[in-house]
Order: sequence, then C-alpha cells, then structure tokens
Amino acid sequence: MHFCKKCGSLMVPRKEGKKVVMVCRKCGAKTTKVEKNDFKFSTASVKKTSEVIVIDKRSQKDLSPETSVQCPKCGHGKANWWVQQTRSGDEPPTRFFKCKKCGHVWREYQ
Repeated sequence: MHFCKKCGSLMVPRKEGKKVVMVCRKCGAKTTKVEKNDFKFSTASVKKTSEVIVIDKRSQKDLSPETSVQCPKCGHGKANWWVQQTRSGDEPPTRFFKCKKCGHVWREYQ
C-alpha cells in the first residue's frame, strides 16, 4: 500500500497509457516511483451454486402437529395446527387449524 506524502491518504494504481502511476484519491497527487512487483491487477469471479429441492405433495406427510379440537364445519375431533404472525409484532400470533377429515381451515386469535 502506498500513502500520499502531501495528505496521507491511500494512493491507488491507475494506468496512464503504458505506464502505471499511483494517484491520491483525495488531493490528486501522482507518483511514478512504483516498482512492478508492488501490486497486481487481477479480477476474480465466484460462481455460486444452489441446490434445488423438489417436494412431491402426493408423497409428503403432513408435518404440522395434531390436536383434539372440534371442527366447526363437520364436527370431527382432530385437526392439525400452526401458528403465524398475522398482525404487528407486538400483537400475539394467530393459531390456525385444519380439520383432518374435511380440510376446513379456521383460526383462533390468542
């Protein structure tokens, strides 16, 4: 790293024609006293890979927990439930139920 002798800021390399000079970003001072081994110009690229997960809903089991609650539509006594924040963060979450028999979904505010 090279620092400007006038203001002390970091100097960056810049090509001017066939020469490389160090230029201060702050005051614009230039110096040509640069050795070839002082720095390297390089570019790098990073390739990101991502994994794709395919879920077949026909073979997927229902992973939400089950509870004993009466369905308001068909009267069945078993339902799956989950909790979701439907209002602002300082309000309690809403509990949703899905009947195991008819698939009716209803909510319960806490």
